[in-house]
Amino acid sequence: MGQSLSFAVAEERAGHERQLPGEKYRALLEISRIIASHENLTELFRDLAGRLHGLLNFRYLSVVLYDPARNVMRLRTLETSVPKMEPGAEFPMDESSSAWVWEHQQPLIIGDTEQDPRFPGSMERFLAHGVRSICSVPLTSARRRLGALNFGAAEVNAYTSAELEIPLLVAGQVATAVDNALNYEDARALQQQVAHERDRLRLLLEVTNSAVSNLEFEELFRSVSGTLRHVMQCDSVSIALPDPERDDFQVHVVDFPDGKGLMREQLRIPRQGSGSGKVFDSRKPLTMAAPYPEWVDPNVKSINEREGIKAICFLPLISREHVLGILQLNRRTANAFTEEEVEFLAPVAGQVAIAVGNALEHRRISEAQKRLSEESLYLRDEIRLEHDFEEIIGGSAGLRAVLKQVETVAPTESTVLIVGETGTGKELVARAIHNLSTRRDHILVRVNCAAIPMGLLESELFGHEKGAFTGAIAQKIGRFELAHKGTLFLDEVGDIPFDLQPKLLRVLQEREFERLGSNRTQHVDVRLIAATNRDLAQMVGERQFRSDLFYRLNIFPVSMPALRDRLGDVPALVQHFVAKYAREMNRKIEEIPAEAMEAISRYSWPGNIRELQNFIERAVILSPGKTLQAPLAELERAAAVAPASVNTLEDAERSHIRKALEESNWVVGGRNGAASRLGLKRTTLIYKMQKLSISRPAKLGQTASSAGQA
Repeated sequence: MGQSLSFAVAEERAGHERQLPGEKYRALLEISRIIASHENLTELFRDLAGRLHGLLNFRYLSVVLYDPARNVMRLRTLETSVPKMEPGAEFPMDESSSAWVWEHQQPLIIGDTEQDPRFPGSMERFLAHGVRSICSVPLTSARRRLGALNFGAAEVNAYTSAELEIPLLVAGQVATAVDNALNYEDARALQQQVAHERDRLRLLLEVTNSAVSNLEFEELFRSVSGTLRHVMQCDSVSIALPDPERDDFQVHVVDFPDGKGLMREQLRIPRQGSGSGKVFDSRKPLTMAAPYPEWVDPNVKSINEREGIKAICFLPLISREHVLGILQLNRRTANAFTEEEVEFLAPVAGQVAIAVGNALEHRRISEAQKRLSEESLYLRDEIRLEHDFEEIIGGSAGLRAVLKQVETVAPTESTVLIVGETGTGKELVARAIHNLSTRRDHILVRVNCAAIPMGLLESELFGHEKGAFTGAIAQKIGRFELAHKGTLFLDEVGDIPFDLQPKLLRVLQEREFERLGSNRTQHVDVRLIAATNRDLAQMVGERQFRSDLFYRLNIFPVSMPALRDRLGDVPALVQHFVAKYAREMNRKIEEIPAEAMEAISRYSWPGNIRELQNFIERAVILSPGKTLQAPLAELERAAAVAPASVNTLEDAERSHIRKALEESNWVVGGRNGAASRLGLKRTTLIYKMQKLSISRPAKLGQTASSAGQA
């Protein structure tokens, strides 16, 4: 049906053309020339309108084309003497007169737009332009139906069917021009799409190749940043990684095409109040555009404003289920990132994440190898170079008894618990046990349990996996794994948190554990030596230390004598330390005055060997000549105040607190309690009671009796 209508219209056009006067015929030839000389529809209609005014009466001229993708009629170009409608406006098929012309392929003349009820939407628009009558003819090329060409006049009944010859002839030529223009636009759009897809594929390939070949993500980003900026039409790209020791992000790579911008400073981004923090926590992409949301940190806003950034896209760098960092793209124009762009960037971020993960893992392994090598070298030579442990100085009965125990237990695999006051040389005895054992060719690893924060001690002992907790961006090997086939010395074992003690017990009994964040069991072969200056048996009674762990550690106890109990060893120790520090300071000390040696040997040394060692070092510093100039006045002052400042101070505090408790009938809190009498908080008093081993007498309560039995 549509084809027969087209033939009929063509025949009608041919008949009318033969009847046209010469002047109109020449005008149509000029119109044909104009149509042939334009590829742009807007420019074509601007010139065409001027020529058509000599042939037709109109104040309104438009081309409305059918959009098959949305099934609507779309205004493509318009010439009118009244305020224009924007090109691109869409009209529903059931409300558009142009849609009727396109569908039926027949001209449509409406004498009065105010009276025609068929197309209310179209009539309202025509009336808004001051159009009272219209003539609409189909635009149809040899290949397809395109839409409609509309003429409009301010007068009622301005067009009749007898005057259709000019509109039909013009429409035929315009249809050819429109078809060519649409084909050109389609070809150009397809070409741009192909080029864009080619750029994107090249970007993905470049990122993938860089992810495989580059072990430093700075090198990776330098290689792909230019392509990424070009393809995504952005002004800068960056990678932000979380700082394991601070709750923020370090921007490691920032690339601006002009070489300016954020590279001028070492930039840190807070986790709270930043897009990077939101994406890191949510694991989902995020786009922002100026003005930025209220939740954005003012400092972050200031940085973006200073750099002129108006649109940002954040993407999480996820590798092996862990968020390694954030990929950020910035634009200095108010051109927000679309959903389609974000969807494309997802696999790009995935490849960058692989590269970043590889780079971080390579860096971690390199640093770990270097650290382990240095640590192994340090630990192997530490005894000889720093502690001079090959010589245990002294020959007192107490020391000989300890050395006899060391010789007895060293060849075995038994756990050893070394007890004694601070500064008595517990670590040296642990080293002696290791050096005399079958594990002497392997490493001795030392851990001071009191020097490591409780929250990090488990990670230090057993290690952790990446992402096990905030800041754990890389896998860490614990001290138990490091000491495999060797010996692990746990100093200050009494300070291990109660909650961590079962895991330590399991390692001692089963020789297995799991790293933090892992369910894979690690097996180790480690001999344990522990040391403490605390009374573990008393701590067990006070439920501060697990009894089963205590029994497992206390298989072979070695008790270190205090220096005051082996004063006969002091002269030999003095000679040893004088020689050591004189050699280190390039001094030549040949004589130790007898009165100095006598005073040193007479002093009780409450700080034990460590205090003596520090005293001799200070004496060597003060000795410019060959005779040791020991600051004996310090010993006299210390001896004078020692009962009050060292031993008796704790006893006095214990006695004072006990007296207050007795006066309050052992009531700790309340208005008349001991805490109020002492001017302390209840919790502070309880802490001091635990520290000073003050407990309620058993006769005062069942609780105390139960505690005593425990």
